[in-house]
This record gives sequence, structure tokens and C-alpha cells, in this order.
Amino acid sequence: MVSTAPKNITTDSWVQATWPDFLALATNPSDPKARFYYDNHAMRIETMPIGSGHGQDNTILTLVVTLYGAMKNIRLKGFTNTSFRQTGVRECQPDLAFYVGNDFQIPPKTSQPVAVSEFGAPNLVIEVAATTLNDDLGRKRLLYERLGVQEYWVVEVESGEVTAFTVWDGGSRQIYISQILPELAITIVEQALKQSQTDDDSMIHRWLLQTFQG
Repeated sequence: MVSTAPKNITTDSWVQATWPDFLALATNPSDPKARFYYDNHAMRIETMPIGSGHGQDNTILTLVVTLYGAMKNIRLKGFTNTSFRQTGVRECQPDLAFYVGNDFQIPPKTSQPVAVSEFGAPNLVIEVAATTLNDDLGRKRLLYERLGVQEYWVVEVESGEVTAFTVWDGGSRQIYISQILPELAITIVEQALKQSQTDDDSMIHRWLLQTFQG
């Protein structure tokens, strides 16, 4: 494929682009750590460095979701920094994504993005925002609404605040108790993130066990 994409592409903001141009850049990235988003005839290539706060929050969030699923007997499958592709229309690479429930089919392990047309959109998507908060709450939120995600969390690294949305009928509204992970209060997620500033992961694991059992 011969790309007509500009050589000096703007990164870390949304720019107009065709799907073939986006695909050419996403398939052969000049920066292997870059993350790629496409929606509504525009693309965003994120190249900003990821700090330790971002990585620590990813770890805690994965622990919260998977442990809650195990304790409540909720079937789920998680993905970290994985691309989900709706060919020709949109693509995303969220920090964390989870298929939740009894009906999903587990995508195979490959080097290709997960095909949304075959496996559906993940039920829960989480973006950890260190420098991308406005975009995560704005344009990416619209992307995930269009993709068919059922629940979307935005986590602000600096404050530890979690803004959660349920998605339905093409729109979204803020929630304070998860609907995809029934009865999980968003305040518990925030408390785990806050404790991670001073406690190690094992201590947080034990606290979560006690909290979920109670």
C-alpha cells in the first residue's frame, strides 16, 4: 500500500485523515510506543511518554476489576494497550479493556488488532489520563460511544479521581456504581488508587479482598 499521508504528521492531537492513511501509519509506526485512534474521518497518534503514575494506576485498576470478577463469579477477559478495530470506520487503543459476561468469545492471541466486527466491542474500557484528560473525557468518549462500549472509565492520575460513564442509545451519562460490574462503587476504585500512593500492591490486594467479601 502506498500512503498519501503527510510525512510530518501532527501527533498528540486529532487531525483529518482517510482510513488508508491511518492504516498505513498504524501498521508501520515510526515510533513503536505510539498509540493510535481513528474516528469520524480523523486520527490521533499519541507519542507522549508514559510515567510511573500511569503504569501504577494501570496495575491497580487491573487488580480491582479482575479480583472483583473472581470474587463475584463474573466472567471477564482483560486486555492492556490493545487495539480494537472496526475496519474502515474507527480504531482505538485504550489503556485497559475488558469483555465481561457469559456471552463473549475470547479473541485469539495474534499480532493483529481485535476485530470488533467478529468479537464485538469490549464491555468496559478504561483510559488513564496523565496528560490527555480533556481528550479522554471528550472526543475519545464519543469514539467509545460509537464503538458500542457499554461502560467507560476515565482515571485522572494526579487526583486519583475516576469519572465513570454508562453508554446506551448512542449517548452516555455519569454513574457512581458500575453497571457492568454490578454493585462495585466507583469510590472503592478511587480508594484503591489513593492507597497505592503509600501501600504496596499486596496490601491493596488484601484490603480489596476484605472489602469485596464484606
